[in-house]
Amino acid sequence: MKKNLLVVVSVLLVAAFALTACATTATATPTETVAAATTEAATAAATTAAATTAAPTASGKIAILLPETKTARYEASDLPDFKAKLSDLGFDVDNDLIYSNANQDASTQQSQAEAAITNGATVLVLDPVDSDAAAAIADLAKSKNIPVISYDRLIKGSDGVTYYISFDNEQVGKLQGQALLDELTKEGITNPQVVFINGSPTDNNATLFKKGAHEVLDGKVTVAKEYDTPDWSPDKAQDEMTQALTALNNKVDGVLAANDGTAGGAIAAMKGAGLTQLPPVTGQDAEVAGIQRILAGEQFMTVYKAIKPEAEAAATLAYDLVMGQTPDASLVNGTTNNGKIDVPSILLTPVAVTKDNIESTIIADGFHTVAEICTSDFADACTAAGIK
Repeated sequence: MKKNLLVVVSVLLVAAFALTACATTATATPTETVAAATTEAATAAATTAAATTAAPTASGKIAILLPETKTARYEASDLPDFKAKLSDLGFDVDNDLIYSNANQDASTQQSQAEAAITNGATVLVLDPVDSDAAAAIADLAKSKNIPVISYDRLIKGSDGVTYYISFDNEQVGKLQGQALLDELTKEGITNPQVVFINGSPTDNNATLFKKGAHEVLDGKVTVAKEYDTPDWSPDKAQDEMTQALTALNNKVDGVLAANDGTAGGAIAAMKGAGLTQLPPVTGQDAEVAGIQRILAGEQFMTVYKAIKPEAEAAATLAYDLVMGQTPDASLVNGTTNNGKIDVPSILLTPVAVTKDNIESTIIADGFHTVAEICTSDFADACTAAGIK
């Protein structure tokens, strides 16, 4: 088509040149007019073709709303991994990404979501402070035809949730419970007394972690004391553990701590109470501090959740949605009922980590480097564990 068009234009231009040479006035000939019109048509056709092959543009902005900063992962891993993936996909993160952190306040997160929508967000990636309260955000988004990706924590009670991305959170609790039970059995402790330091009662994930752990441990250990820790606060976890030690006369055989922050608080309480032989303590998130405590023999295990794949999956979904494209159905591997609907879900697999497999998991995946973990205070522990 393009070749034929060029031939026509060339013939017409030659004819126009011949006629112009014979003319005695400057008045445009009919052939010149046709040639000009033909050239304009060719230009317009080329412009149209270029427009149809140009990359699509975003239909708005993406907002990522994270819940808190007390857990190190959000600022250290989730946000940078999310941004990096969006950049790789060609999204303008500098101008079209809205980021807010609610610092563990549900009303603040509500305000941040409303502000994001006002400022042009057409996709929300929401990790809720409060799984129930966040329903109001999802409902608002639905009323404005804005898709919502429930990130890491489930938004409950709303049909405005488009996707859910997380880990098998009951399995997290089961991994913690089984690791603790195996260690207590190995130590030959009869009828062990265990203290549960659970996560925040407003976080649906914490409920699932607790459920999974109880499924493994109930009937096999004595749950001597159990606490739900507001805001996942390590300081509050330390206070809870102090109360438990006082009530139990320091007789604790194991601690089911829901994450590395609460594990750190529990360990601080036990060291403060003068315990020289610490019982096995679980954790989650594979924070640097948690890994270092494992190497030092203060914490028994953590649960490694590969945050990069989680953040990248969220970024991929958000990008497709903001570009008006249908996300790849193969990304979804299940559904999760949030009390209102079955939400299409991407559920990733958690991994139990002890001293024996730090190198083959955390370090091999590049989640943390040897330099980050094996600082001067932990160099000898790293060497003893074969990490170098």
